[in-house]
Order: sequence, then C-alpha cells, then structure tokens
Amino acid sequence: MNRSYLKFEQVGMSFHRGKTATEVLRDVDLSIAQGEFVSLIGHSGCGKSTLLNILGGLLTSTKGEVFLDGDVVDHPGPDRAIVFQNHSLLPWLTVYGNVAIAVDKVFGASKSKSERHDWVMHNLELVQMAQARDRRPHEISGGMKQRVGIARALAMQPKVLLMDEPFGALDALTRAHLQDSVMEIHARLGNTVMMITHDVDEAVLLSDRVVMMTNGPSATIGEVLRIGLPRPRRRLELATDPEYARCRAAVLEFLYARHRVPARAAA
Repeated sequence: MNRSYLKFEQVGMSFHRGKTATEVLRDVDLSIAQGEFVSLIGHSGCGKSTLLNILGGLLTSTKGEVFLDGDVVDHPGPDRAIVFQNHSLLPWLTVYGNVAIAVDKVFGASKSKSERHDWVMHNLELVQMAQARDRRPHEISGGMKQRVGIARALAMQPKVLLMDEPFGALDALTRAHLQDSVMEIHARLGNTVMMITHDVDEAVLLSDRVVMMTNGPSATIGEVLRIGLPRPRRRLELATDPEYARCRAAVLEFLYARHRVPARAAA
C-alpha cells in the first residue's frame, strides 16, 4: 500500500481582502494511502471545505503543495471527482444523461459509444439507479439524486473521490441507506475517498482514519484517529461494539472538550 499516494505538504491558505489577510489553514501535513477512506471532521470555519477544494483544484494554496500519485495538484481534473451536499444534477437531463455527460467528457476519445453506454449503466447499477435511468431530477427523491451524483463521480474513474457532506441534507433513514451503499461500493472498488462530515457516527462508521481539525482561523490537523474496526461493518452490530464506542468517544472528546468552539464564535 502506497502511503504517499495522496500527500499534503505544509499546506497553508490565506484569503486577502484589501490589505487584510485571513489565514484559514496553516501547516497541514497529511498522507493518505491508495484505497483508504479518510474523513475530515471539525467545527464550522476550520477549513475543511477549503482543504477539499485545494485538492479538487478549485483553489490554489498560498503555501505548500498537494501531490496525487506523484504529480502536483494545481488545477481541476477528472482524476478528482467531487460529490457535494447539493447533488448538482442538470435538471433538463435524465438520470442516464447526467452520468453520460461526464462519461462522454472523460472517455469520448478512448471508448466507443457502445462502451460508454455500458459504462454509464454499470455505474448506475452500482448505486441501484439503473431502473430510474429515464427519469429527470424533479421526478426522483433527494437520496436518489445523491446516488446519481455518486454514480456520475465514480463513472469518471477518479484517483480520489471527494465528498463534501454528501448526506447532510438527507433524512436519517435515507442517510443510513446511502452510507451503507458507499461502504459497499468502497469495498467493491477499493477507491480512495476523502470525505467531509460533521457527523461523528458517520465518520467512525465509514472511515479507516478520522482527521480532526482544530478551530479556525489558522486551523490545522489536531489529531488523526485510526479506526480499528474490521470490514464489512454492520451498524446494528457496532451499536454495542466497544471499539466503536472508544473511537466515537475519542472524536467527541477532541471536538467538545479540547477544541470547543468559543461561545461568541458559535453564536
């Protein structure tokens, strides 16, 4: 397993408004192995989304560098697919069309029309949405929209799947079903995943490691917790698992005892 498949080296980020500079991130060092599932967790304003956007090539860090599979990340590319909390589907396209548009963009020159069709259907089947291929976004539920967004991202065959609170807008039952689906897909594909979440249980359930961020400004990595739970993971069994309870307590203790948000900032 390549420990430096994805690497953040002394990454810092400051935003400037006139003569005023606000440092959001400082000295972020993190190595992620190929096939690893890593979650970022921390209070609002700790720079989680900024770090994800730097990896996605949507922002350029003011200090340090990010490396993916040996290459410097300095622009957006299909090797990093992002799933946002908002599904971002094109409303005039069908479920099939929303995935096909990404497949045509990435593989238009390397796969035949028939191969691209098969690949679209394969990824819709991965997220259990093949039966809804002809529906448009307004005709499906929020959870189904997120499944299509995940299928579109996976269909690009990215080196890293980036997820920014992908289940945050969903009801609890739909969220649980999608978490289970993501675990199954990750087990099947062995893809590298970096996910932002505010949900402690979600982070522990899904992740190989949980990266806990200190409070901003000038946020950095405060602690990294390895989740020693064997896979596959079943949520009902984990409810009484002592290792699950230990990991959950460790994240809660970091967030709410050692890095509590000041009352003024939380207001």
